[in-house]
Amino acid sequence: MKSPERKDLFPGALEMMILQTLSAQPLHGYALVQHIQRNSNDLLQVEEGSLYPALQRMLKSGLVQADWGVSSTGRRVRIYEISEAGAMHLAQEVRSFERMLEGIRLVLAPVKP
Repeated sequence: MKSPERKDLFPGALEMMILQTLSAQPLHGYALVQHIQRNSNDLLQVEEGSLYPALQRMLKSGLVQADWGVSSTGRRVRIYEISEAGAMHLAQEVRSFERMLEGIRLVLAPVKP
């Protein structure tokens, strides 16, 4: 079976998906990756080399908070949680994305005679 082509995400997409995922519940990094992959029907695969730098940027900008915890396997992990600023940022980014997507849909629509 042929694997799907690798597609890079547009700027901000990973951050939106992280914030949306964390709006449901706090998670550690590996659980975030699994959630995004599972909920995209394996169309999106986030690499650690992308995830952890994004989480660090989001921590520094106050969009997420983190505390140390223990995973279900007993490992010490950093648990990330969306902040109030992160929730407001997510709402703004989703509105912006939806406007952009609508514009793309209009351009791609069949030409009417």
